[in-house]
Amino acid sequence: MIRAPLSTSYWPSDTSEEVFETTVGSVLRDAARRSASLAALVEAIPDKSIRRRWTYSDLLEDSERAARALLGRFRPGERVAAWANNIPEWVVLEFGCALANVTLVTINPALRARELAYALGQSRAAGIFFVPEFRGNPMAASLESVRAELPELREAHSFADWKSFCESGSPSERLPEVTPDDIAQIQYTSGTTGFPKGAMLHHRGITNNARLYVQRRDPATAAISVNPMPLFHTAGSCMAAVGIPQFDGCHVLVPYFDPGLVLEVWESEKATASGGVPTMLIAMMEHPDFRGRDLSRLKSVASGGSTVPAELVRRIESTLGVTFTIVLGMTEASPVITQTWPQDLAEDKAGTIGQPLPQAEVKIVDPATLETLPVGATGELWVRGYQVMKGYFEKPAETAAAIVDGWMRTGDLCSMDERGYCRVEGRLKDMIIRGGENIYPREIEELLFSHPSVADVAVVGIPDEQWGEVVAAFVRPAAGQAPTEAELFAYCRDHLAAQKTPKHWVFVEAFPLTPSGKVQKFVLREQFLANQF
Repeated sequence: MIRAPLSTSYWPSDTSEEVFETTVGSVLRDAARRSASLAALVEAIPDKSIRRRWTYSDLLEDSERAARALLGRFRPGERVAAWANNIPEWVVLEFGCALANVTLVTINPALRARELAYALGQSRAAGIFFVPEFRGNPMAASLESVRAELPELREAHSFADWKSFCESGSPSERLPEVTPDDIAQIQYTSGTTGFPKGAMLHHRGITNNARLYVQRRDPATAAISVNPMPLFHTAGSCMAAVGIPQFDGCHVLVPYFDPGLVLEVWESEKATASGGVPTMLIAMMEHPDFRGRDLSRLKSVASGGSTVPAELVRRIESTLGVTFTIVLGMTEASPVITQTWPQDLAEDKAGTIGQPLPQAEVKIVDPATLETLPVGATGELWVRGYQVMKGYFEKPAETAAAIVDGWMRTGDLCSMDERGYCRVEGRLKDMIIRGGENIYPREIEELLFSHPSVADVAVVGIPDEQWGEVVAAFVRPAAGQAPTEAELFAYCRDHLAAQKTPKHWVFVEAFPLTPSGKVQKFVLREQFLANQF
């Protein structure tokens, strides 16, 4: 679609692509009708000899059986939680809930008892499916310790007993009609302060967003898609689990992120597409097995979730020989808002997050005045369209603050050029205000990431009596390198104004991360202020 150059940072919806009236369940049914015998799902556990595999016919049959079992115990509209790592039964439960019109509540398997109790209680979940233990987290014991506090939680089922649960349903149970407006999932936001909020995502938003994301990325590359992203996150349960079937691809599900395992799966399963947040991709390229793997069939890699440094984009494309796609999204938008194109120029892939997806209306506004800004100015990105959530579950005040006249406030600081390409400058809450001047961490992080001695970096604002805030850089050195504060300070001063050059320097071995791989900058700030470095 050719557009006239923009004069303001406002992108009207591209209506050349249709919004389909689909549901998560209808997506699977359509794929099974088109491609019953094609591979649909692979359990990519380390032992290749016992990996389980499903065709689309198998996956639909198992999902319908799960839906009937669910309807024997839960009413349409009730909420059922999944608390597990990436296992095939999680995917079957997702489709089963969709076919039964039961809302799936996704819960991070790293949560402890108190956090679990909050999610189950706030969502008023009637049931939960869980793994007994994952990576040292005693999940069955944690659940048992809080059951008495959850009067609405009628049933708890271990995925270890999944087969018997599915067999408990009646073959004659009639599956209900499900509409695109029905709530498919409640996804809890990461929550950097206070308790997380449950975003209610409807079928129409999830299915269309996943389809348009894969379509822009290039559907041909979806043939064998390796997914290392967690299913409790929209990247796993929406973009991958619901996007891949719409192009009859195979969803290769990695049980947990381990860089060596993902590299092995890329090779052994002959992956054509994969992805991960920047921290994952860096870990894979730093892994000793990286050079020895045959990754010649890999054609497309996607990333997002946090700032993707330009140097990382160049490194991945040149090293792997793939097209690299970058997305900007948020849970509340189902999740993708903007995305680069495979054919974009190198400078756009390295310096932008692309254009809005079809049917997404986007603008950049002044956070103080809420006025749309001129092209090139930095402000908060807002989005409106089919993919915006219904709201936060039973949190009307928070919903009203987040959605204004249908516009979802993302909290991302971005700019938009005359072509509609957007750049991330940082998070609204991460913007550093030094002596009244706005400083955007992304610019400093990009520069430091390009230094050969730096493997990764996070820039945050630190309170200062004189300036209000000053810049602090947390640096993870590259393997075998030992950069000094003086060296990096001089490098920044050669390229940045004095006020942008970090005043504080901290060298770290690792960063505190969210379960989806984003750096927790607020933790770094708290640790710095508590003199923990």
